[in-house]
Amino acid sequence: MKKQMIIIMLLLMTVFIGFGIIIPILPVIIGGGEGEGIHLALLLSLYSAVSFIMSPWWGGVSDRIGRRPVLLTGLLGFSLSFFLFAIAGDNLWLMYVSRIIGGAFSGAVTSCAVAYVADITSEEERTKGMGLVGMSIGLGFLFGPALGGILSVWGNSAPFFASSLLSLLTFIFAFRFLTESLPESARKQRTEEKPSRWTAFQGSLKYLYVLSFFVTFTLAGLETTFQLFQMLKIGIGPYEAGMMFFVSGLVGALIQGGVVRRHIKPGMEKNAIRLGLILSAIGFVLILFSTNVITAAIYLSIFGAGNALIRPCVISLITQKTNVGQGIATGLNSSMDSLGRIAGPLVAMGLYGLEVSLPYIVGAILCVAALTLVARFVKLDKRQGKVSKAAL
Repeated sequence: MKKQMIIIMLLLMTVFIGFGIIIPILPVIIGGGEGEGIHLALLLSLYSAVSFIMSPWWGGVSDRIGRRPVLLTGLLGFSLSFFLFAIAGDNLWLMYVSRIIGGAFSGAVTSCAVAYVADITSEEERTKGMGLVGMSIGLGFLFGPALGGILSVWGNSAPFFASSLLSLLTFIFAFRFLTESLPESARKQRTEEKPSRWTAFQGSLKYLYVLSFFVTFTLAGLETTFQLFQMLKIGIGPYEAGMMFFVSGLVGALIQGGVVRRHIKPGMEKNAIRLGLILSAIGFVLILFSTNVITAAIYLSIFGAGNALIRPCVISLITQKTNVGQGIATGLNSSMDSLGRIAGPLVAMGLYGLEVSLPYIVGAILCVAALTLVARFVKLDKRQGKVSKAAL
């Protein structure tokens, strides 16, 4: 299982790096005032919109034919999308084509990778496994802008060529070493009625799916506006932005790999989510008071620490409590993530255009408000548990 988990972690990191790698580079590529923010938001949102449409479809396919072929297909398509962006130059329409392809195939990797982990872990091991999943996703989210900023030193196309090569190497590695996690006896037949993604959106779990949306919505909004805000505030460039995201990503990895995986036991997830939301809100507020690169990196890392606590615990609870196929449940969760990444950049840039501090004020308010979702989940989950015991 250890080897399988390493491969899955690498797959997820590769995909979520793809979401944010354009953030520090796109303003330089496009140039020209307001167009920067508009196209940055649209390119991020379009990628996520296509992923939202495709994730549950890929999840359903993997429930029928297995996880491995879907994962491998996703990696190849993802590599192609990076290559197209690398050769796009200043060709904006090719950038959009690249992001559409990337979004379509990222849905294959994301939904199936999480379902794969659910297949190979017991309920007792599920939180640890999802901690590693959350760590990989968080690293990808936060290291995407870091990689884009740092590699931009060698040219604006360098990060995309590097990511295309990474995806291709990951495909080769997975093709050689990744085994199938879903035995044929557990697969659904094509003739069986396929539940829609919203089949999983029921009972107490619906609050966790909404929470997934808000967590990703606030993170995507921050990633979209952070560099632009700090350019005005302290005068950073792509490299400095990349280094700040690198520090934040490192903090998130330590929390998810160390704290969540080792110390968050089954039943402790809800309190970890609450703490994560509070830390995220504090980080949003503190970012407004950045005075230099060091303080900005510290405040971004506080936000990142909160986000690192939330994501794996939410995924773990969903996979523990779902009563539909793991592919459908994780496909819906991936779709809610994608919805957050669709709306987050657009809303954040709209707020930024009104007042540069608004995305962070609204983000902090939403994190605090999301505590009510946790409370509603806990209340309904207890009620459902009592009904189940009474039925027995």
